[in-house]
Parts: sequence; C-alpha cells; structure tokens
Amino acid sequence: MSEENHSGVKGVNITKTVKTAFLDYAMSVIVSRALPDVRDGLKPVQRRILYGMQELGSTSDKPYKKSARIVGDVMGKYHPHGDSSIYEAMVRMAQDFSYRYMLVDGHGNFGSIDGDGAAAMRYTESRMSKIAMEMLRDINKNTIDYKDNYDGNEREPVVLPARYPNLLVNGTSGIAVGMATNIPPHQLGEVIDGVLAVSENPAITTEELMEIIPGPDFPTGGLILGRSGIRRAYETGRGSIVVRSKVEIEQKTSGKEVIIVNELPYQVNKARLIEKIAELVRDKKIDGITNIRDESDRNGMRIVIDVRRDANANVVLNNLYKQTAMQSSFGINMLALVNGQPQTLSLKEALYHYLEHQKEVIRRRTEFELKKAEDRAHILEGLRIALDHIDAIIQLIRSSQTADEAKRALGEQYSLSERQAQAILDMRLQRLTGLERDKIEEEYNGLLALIAELKEILANEGKIIAIIHEELTEVKERFNDARRTEIIAGGANMIEDEDLIPRENSVLTLTHNGYIKRLPANTYRSQRRGGRGVQGMGTNEDDFVEHLMYASTHDTILFFTSKGKTFKAKGYEIPEFGRTAKGLPIVNLLNVDKDEKVTAMIRVPSYEEDAYFIFTTKTGVTKRTSLSNFANIRTNGLIAISLREDDELISVRLTDGTKEIIIGTHQGMLVRFKEQDIRAMGRNAAGVRGIRLRDDDYVVGMEILEEGQEILVVTEKGYGKRTSEEEYRLQTRGGVGIKTCQITDKNGPVVAVKAVTGEEDIMLITINGMLIRMDVNDISQIGRSTQGVRLIRLADEEFVATVAKVEKEDPSEEESEIVEEESTEEE
Repeated sequence: MSEENHSGVKGVNITKTVKTAFLDYAMSVIVSRALPDVRDGLKPVQRRILYGMQELGSTSDKPYKKSARIVGDVMGKYHPHGDSSIYEAMVRMAQDFSYRYMLVDGHGNFGSIDGDGAAAMRYTESRMSKIAMEMLRDINKNTIDYKDNYDGNEREPVVLPARYPNLLVNGTSGIAVGMATNIPPHQLGEVIDGVLAVSENPAITTEELMEIIPGPDFPTGGLILGRSGIRRAYETGRGSIVVRSKVEIEQKTSGKEVIIVNELPYQVNKARLIEKIAELVRDKKIDGITNIRDESDRNGMRIVIDVRRDANANVVLNNLYKQTAMQSSFGINMLALVNGQPQTLSLKEALYHYLEHQKEVIRRRTEFELKKAEDRAHILEGLRIALDHIDAIIQLIRSSQTADEAKRALGEQYSLSERQAQAILDMRLQRLTGLERDKIEEEYNGLLALIAELKEILANEGKIIAIIHEELTEVKERFNDARRTEIIAGGANMIEDEDLIPRENSVLTLTHNGYIKRLPANTYRSQRRGGRGVQGMGTNEDDFVEHLMYASTHDTILFFTSKGKTFKAKGYEIPEFGRTAKGLPIVNLLNVDKDEKVTAMIRVPSYEEDAYFIFTTKTGVTKRTSLSNFANIRTNGLIAISLREDDELISVRLTDGTKEIIIGTHQGMLVRFKEQDIRAMGRNAAGVRGIRLRDDDYVVGMEILEEGQEILVVTEKGYGKRTSEEEYRLQTRGGVGIKTCQITDKNGPVVAVKAVTGEEDIMLITINGMLIRMDVNDISQIGRSTQGVRLIRLADEEFVATVAKVEKEDPSEEESEIVEEESTEEE
C-alpha cells in the first residue's frame, strides 16, 4: 500500500513493484523483441525492416538505397531501439551463410563466414530481395491488421501476409527472458509440400510429414547424422541434431593424404575453426597434421589439411570431429508466438498455424476484392441507367443551377445513390460513343461474374485451399532450389528409432585395414554367382576382407578390440555401400583408439543366458563370460577383459558352453581342453591360465574346435600344414600343451593356428605387405610334429605377419603355387 509523506515522496511496496516491473519487461522482450510470430516467422525488428523498405520504395525492382537511409527510416518510424540493432538484423538478412533464403539484397561488404563484420551502414546499400517481396504481397488489400507505432504517429503491420512459410524456411534464433527459440532453416519446396500435405490430410502423422520434410536444410550445407533427433524435435518441438562437416580425403601423387573440408556446420566460424585446429596441433592434442591452409574463394569453401605420411587420414579426421566444431550439435527449440503467447510447436502445429494464417489472408483479400468489385459494379449500374436515358439526363443537368441540385435531382428521378449520381456528373462525353457503351457493358458483366466467383470462394473453404495450393506452388516454382544439407545414418552414438527401419538381411564385412560396410544379402549372393568371391568386394590392393558375417539390420553386432574393450552397433548403423566401395573406416563408427585393432566381430541376435564368450590373450590368459553381461554397452565401449599392460586380446569366440578350445603358441605348442574347464566369470575379471607358456613364448591363436575339423599351422618363414584333430589329445587347461610344429631355422616360429574344414581359403600377409591367397585343400595334411611345407617363397628379412581365413575364392582364379618340401619327423 502506497503512502505519501510531507516531502511529496511516494512510498511503495518494493517487492510488488519489482515483480510487476520485471513481468512487464519480460513480456515486452518476449512479444516485442526476441520471439518470432508463427504466421510470418519474423521478429518485430525484421518485420519493420521489410515494411520500412517497401514504404521507402527499396524493392527488388528498384535501385539500391543506402543502408543508413533505410535504418534511419525504420528507427524513426517503427523501431526506436537504436540503429545498431536494426543494422545488425538487416545484415544477417543479407548473409547467404546465415539465411537459407535471404530477405535483403545487399550491395557491399556484409561480413563473411570467417566472422568479419559488415562495413558501416554509410558504405553499404540494400534493397528487398525478390523472395522478400512475397512476404508483403497483397499487404495493401486489407489482408492483415495494423497497429499504432511507438509514438502513435504512424501505422505498422501486426504481421505480414507471408506468401510462403518463412518460420521454417529461414528459421530463427532468439533469447527472451526465461525462454529461448532456435528453429533451423529448411528447404523451401519441402516445407511448401508439407503445408499442402497438411491441407489435404489434417490427420497426417509426423512420420508421414518426415517423408516430405526429412529434416533441416542449412545454408552452409554439411551432413546431419541420424534422424532420431529430427523426429523428436518434429514431434515435441525440442530435440538435438548433430551436424558434421562435409569432407573428402584425397591422395597426392607422393602418397600423402589430404583432408579437404568443403562445407561446415551451420553457424561455425571458419577462421576460428582453423585457429582451433592449429592450437590442437601445437598442443599435440591432435597428431598427424603437418599443415592447414584456407583455399576458399568465390567459388566455394576449401580448407586443406595436410596429413603426415605415416598417419591415417581417417583417424585424424575422427579426432577433428571429436575435438573441434567440424562436428557440432544444433539444439532445436521450436518456440514462437501463437496469438501473442509463446508456445512450443511440433512440425505439424507450425504448418497448421501457417495454413490457418493463409486462409485468413485469402479470405480477407477476397472480401477486399469483393467490396471493390461491388463498389465498381454499383457505379457501372448508374452509368448504364444514364446511358439508357442520356438525353433526359443531359436536359436535367442543363436545367439545374448547381451540381448539388443536379445530383439531388438525378437521385430522386432515377433512384440513384449519391455516388452513382456523382459518377454520372463526372462522366466524360466520350463515354457516349457506341464503343464506350460496349466497354461499360462488358466491364459490368465481367464484374458480375467476378462477384459471383468471390462470393463462392468465401462460402467454400475448399476454394480457399485450392487458391493456397496454386499460390504456394507458384512460389515453389519460382524460388525452389536443391537441398544443401545431406542426412545420413548416424554413428554408434546416434541411435536411430528402429521402428522407422525395415528388417533386411545383409552382409557385413570388415577388412584387415579396418574398413567396414554393409551390403544387401541378395547383392552379395548374386555377386558370388559371378565368381569373384570376397575379392570382388572392392578393397584396396593391400587390403582384404578379414571378417564377414550375415546379419539383420536389427541385429546387435559386438566388436572386440586388442585392448580388451567391446563396442556395440546395430546392423543399420553400419553404413551401406556399393559392391565396389571400400567402406567406412571403423574409427569413424566406433570410439576406438588409433593403436587399437578390432580382433573379433560377433553377431548377437539376443542376449541368452546359456551363451558364452571365450577370450584368450597374448600371455595365455583365458576367460569365459556369460553373454548377458554385455547387454548394456556404453558409447565409449565396455571393458570385456582386464588386461595387464604388456598383454593384448588375441581372439574372442561365442559358444554354447559345450565346445572344445585349442590355443596355439609362437613356439609351436598347442593345448586342447573343454571349455567347461573354465568357470564362468564376471565381465571385469582378468581370467585364468589357459596355457602355460615357456620363456619368450606367446599365444598366436585360439579357436573353437568342432568335430571333423583339422588344425592349420603357419610359420613365420612361410611354411604350413594341416593336421587331423585326432592327433591332439584332450588335456586340461593350464598345461604347456603338446607340440604342434617342429620349429627350425628353416621354417621359423608359428604365426597362426586355425581350425579349418577345407571349405576356406587362407590369406597370408607379410611384414612388407605382400599377400598370397590359397585354397586350404592345397596345403598338405601331415603329422603334428613336422615342420610343414612351403606356402610362400620369401625374400631375406621378410616374414609372414598375419594369416586370415576368408571365403573360398572361385576355383577358376589362378591358384597360388605351393612347393612341398620333405618334412622332418620328430624323433
């Protein structure tokens, strides 16, 4: 309660006053400054700029005017908040990297994507863009309401007619008091098609709308990862999407790789990005970059990142995505004013409110044109009466002393209104000619038809919808362009909504050099009939498919790495490539370190309790763990087995709990035991001893041994052999095993132990990258204590580094030569 003392100072309740003042301020910011109207997608300052430019005559078909003149006019008449706020808003409306469809046609320096500011308003010139003219089309036909300006001396529009859905097309961002909006831009043709779809089917679902409007379309292009964030935003009005730079990796003639960045995520400052990359390289947080330069020009963006010769460009790129704005999140918050109140909108609601606005615009325009036509028809009716009685009317006018007397006499004698009588008095004598009489009659009949048509439009909402269709289609035909932002399947941390993804059988392949891809199963089968085998799947000359499996798009795939970690991906998250493409580097799909290798890729249809993983490490440690322990795997992976610093995971196999295990070592020892000898352990356990190793020995392989299989051994100097499983007696785990190969200077130590059926090929890779592929059946079957036969002839200082089982190649392919040598039996 206020009180007034003798000095004239009025006392008030400060709590109540502050609360009232703050609420008034907050509502003023929300309604009059920060938030767009759902109907035209404009904030007040943007609306005033466009209206002020039209009133000033700075339209797209007129010469440019000084920006300072436009800003001054807008500030003086409509927006008294300072020239800088008006000019900054106008500059953004003229930037092709800020607006998807620019509303201001700027002439001069209006800033750059490097963060350079625009020139002062006294130096630049502006006018409305052609598409901005569509925002104000028919504004003079009583299509919208007006209100007093800030001082009551001018009138300004409450909203613009907006002949296209600008809220979604150009998007907006703004921070009010206690709330904010961030609506991404979209492709014009898609949004218009979305409005038309809502008009045809008011019950349309978000899923159906997303077939028409797949997602945002940023002016700077880029790649959107995944659709789940888009769908969430379109359904609820809030969501987050991940936008990634568009890059390509080129290889120079020198063999060095170069990363070329052609497009950046929306609102990323190019100059700051380059500075950030340079800083990370300087601080050694990113390794492998030798140089970075900006080669952008008027033809487009081009950032060139040179990669060191011994570095992997895909690994470097993955680190850039993680540590810089080359991959960034865009938080969608579709908040706009609906009937003057802030409201969070779904995609369908935003389209619906725009459609309702257009119905109102068409209705009011039709009423305006109807009134105009009726007024003109009323005048023509009077002229027709005058022409039918022209001699008498001329005599009446001549006999009248004044114009008012003549007007009054005409009205009384021929039942004419005051306006009709005035029109007769104003009629020129040339209207009395026969041709002019015909024109009046033709115009009158045309107006009658127009009036009937306009009344039919007002009486039938279907006619209004048809007009909206026609006019939106016309805007689309004039201004539509190609989509700039591509939407691709997300990575492991971009989980898709599985309901939107069909179940399809596919083939997953992972190459020795770490490239992964997915192919439709029928593509692979038809390609197999062509006889190319795995070699026909488009790998590099120094690469080959090491892991291959059939899986559904909805299957869970577990990846195990040499560091004892496991990662998870759904089948559909592995990108689909053509038969000849090499695929995606797995470092771009999983958060694996650059020195970490995927040693196993296992399909898990469901997490059954009676299924187990068998792990074996380089130091002979073995562990059996229930599959159910891996039901929840984080994005950054999960520890599958605890390893010592000098140890690494060699092999992982999925079993049913009843299998036999073989473990082979570098020095030619092998142990065979039942998997039940290993008790089931927890996920973080380190495991138990699977084989006791001698000094300087280590494990080279672990396999599940099925009945009827043979054991294949390959040595360092290119020798190998097959041995029947019957020669290996069943033992208990933890022993030293028995000899599987006679190690001599001639054949060298063992590099691989595989269980084979004879239906496979094997691939031998040397330390210098030389490859040889051969049918397992071409390798001699001899005793376990022999040194084997020569599989590959090696030069001095060259050794076999890796051996892999692969799908059998077509028998018509040229076979590798195998030179059998006399074997030496152990005494």
